[in-house]
Amino acid sequence: MPEAICSDARPRGWRTHLALWLAVIGPGLVVMLADTDAGSVITAAQSGAQWGYKLLLLQAILVPILYIVQELTVRLGVTTGQGHGELIRDHFGRGWAWLSVGTLTLSCIGALLTELSGMAGVGLLFGVPRWITMIVLVSGLIAVVWTASYAGVERVALAIGAFEFAFLVVALRTHHPLGTIVSQSLQIPIHDTGYLYLAAANIGAVIMPWMVFYQQSAVVDKGLTTRHLGLARIDTAIGAVITQLVMAAVLIATAATIGRTNPHAPLNTVQQIADALTPSLGETTGRLLFALGMTGASIVATIVVSLTAARGVGEVLGFKHSLEHHPREAPWFYGIYTALLISGGVLVATNVNLVRLGVAMEVMNALLLPIVLGFLYMLARRTLPEPYRLQGAYGTFVLVVIGMAAGFGLYAALNGIAVA
Repeated sequence: MPEAICSDARPRGWRTHLALWLAVIGPGLVVMLADTDAGSVITAAQSGAQWGYKLLLLQAILVPILYIVQELTVRLGVTTGQGHGELIRDHFGRGWAWLSVGTLTLSCIGALLTELSGMAGVGLLFGVPRWITMIVLVSGLIAVVWTASYAGVERVALAIGAFEFAFLVVALRTHHPLGTIVSQSLQIPIHDTGYLYLAAANIGAVIMPWMVFYQQSAVVDKGLTTRHLGLARIDTAIGAVITQLVMAAVLIATAATIGRTNPHAPLNTVQQIADALTPSLGETTGRLLFALGMTGASIVATIVVSLTAARGVGEVLGFKHSLEHHPREAPWFYGIYTALLISGGVLVATNVNLVRLGVAMEVMNALLLPIVLGFLYMLARRTLPEPYRLQGAYGTFVLVVIGMAAGFGLYAALNGIAVA
């Protein structure tokens, strides 16, 4: 564990403060880069293609909601030193813990299939068969996690996740009048079931069950304490802005191209999405930028969701579930992680409809939000020490925000699912 994290001394001077910041930063950025996963990219692309800029405002609204949710996981992690599943088990019982981890596992499996399908699609862009992509990807990710510490895995995830900024380049190269973007983003056809379905998918693409579990476990693995809470909040806030900028970039790019010229054109494969996103960049440059962005989105999320599922089961059953443990010390943790990746790779080697799968998984996340956010709020009210407890006016505000987010996500999903 880094000395800067272990030390209780207050930082002295900008160099020490910078060293502490670099030691603390990571969990928030990693989970937010994973948040903009293949399913999220697909959902944003479909949103822009079908509705132009009418779902752009929602991307901005979701920034503070995402931060509020994930900040609670940071607060729980640094004050209790326990993962999310452990806290639910200890304070609500094993049955409720299994319900929570069950929703987590369902979300993780769906996300994993989406991420691996995204990478298979990227391979097909360059003529690489699905099975070769899966062998290379799954083998590489198993090797990284089995041989690296938490810090090593985090550095790999941040480096690969930086490729997602390629989507910002794509969006900046598209051209559409600012007035059109603003006026259209304020048009909200709330009674249209097709719009509601994609609105639910966007909410589910931003607030996911596995994010809550992962970031809480990550701050514990990293050894963060209440002394690091302020910097950890900044880490989370920066990540929340970045992930929504990427979502907005994909939406703007598709809205300015296929959404303007042919909004009913099919987006059923990675090839079609790439063609829709990059018409102004040239075939080679466009494919390369899209491939980089999708690779960053998919690989980071694959690491995160696989580790989160293994950790969640470990927290409820009580076996060792940290990257700080050697595989010989935590065989079940590493075994579940490996089994998930291999099983997912085998399934994705078959022909999976990436777009339908990706959007459906995000809608499923929206349906699970009441359970996930309900447990998060109750833990923040019951388990946090007094100085950090969710209470008073802010506690009421958080309840209203997550209640509206979960409620609208559920409403939109149930009303829009008929058109899926």
